[in-house]
Amino acid sequence: MKICIVVDNPRSWFVPFAEKLKENLGQFGTVDLLSDSKNIPHSNDVAFLLSCEKKVTSEMLKRSRSNIVVHASELPKGKGMSPLTWQILEGKNRIPITLFEAVEEIDAGPVYLREYVDFKGNELLHEMQNSVGVKIMEMCETFLNDWPQILSNGIAQNGEPSFYKKRTLGDSRLDPQKSLAEQFNLLRVVDNDRYPAFFEWNGRRYNLKIELSK
Repeated sequence: MKICIVVDNPRSWFVPFAEKLKENLGQFGTVDLLSDSKNIPHSNDVAFLLSCEKKVTSEMLKRSRSNIVVHASELPKGKGMSPLTWQILEGKNRIPITLFEAVEEIDAGPVYLREYVDFKGNELLHEMQNSVGVKIMEMCETFLNDWPQILSNGIAQNGEPSFYKKRTLGDSRLDPQKSLAEQFNLLRVVDNDRYPAFFEWNGRRYNLKIELSK
C-alpha cells in the first residue's frame, strides 16, 4: 500500500504522534509523513489528514482512494476547531473520536469508526492530548487492517450539525471574581506556553501557569 500522513501545522501537538504513527503503519506498506497536502502523491491508497488546519482541495482528495480524518467529536455535532477543548469546557469527560472520509464539505463525510476516550476530570491538556493521540493511532491502524472492505461500511452523518470556532488567546481569560473550582476546566485546557491562562487586575495583566505538583 501507498500511505501518507499529512500534518500541516509544524507546531501541532499531534506531530510526535504522527511520527510514531508513520512507524506503526510501516507494516502495511510505504508511508510518507507530509507537511502539506499539495505533496500527496498521485495514485496514493490512503491519506490520513490529521491535525490539518488548511482545507484540502478536491484535486488533492482525488489523488488517494481513501482520505481519512479523525475528529474528536460526535459528528455532525462539534464540527470545526479544537473540539476536545470545547467539550472539556462544556463539562464533558467522555470524548467521542470519529474516523471518517474527507469530502469537499468540512467534517461531513461518511463515518467508518467511532470510539471514546474517558477522562476523570483532573487531567491537564498534555495528558488529554496523549490519550486522544494514542486513540487516533489505534483507530488508523484498525482502519487499515480492514481496508478496503471497511469502505462499504461507511455511515452517513445524520442529525443537526454544530460548529466550534477557532480558539484565540482571549479564550484563556480567567475571571478573578470566580473561584478556581469554577474555572478549573479552563485551567485544564490552557497551554502554558502558547495560550496561557491570564487575568487582569488593577490595570495589569497576569499570566498563570498550571502543572502537576511533583
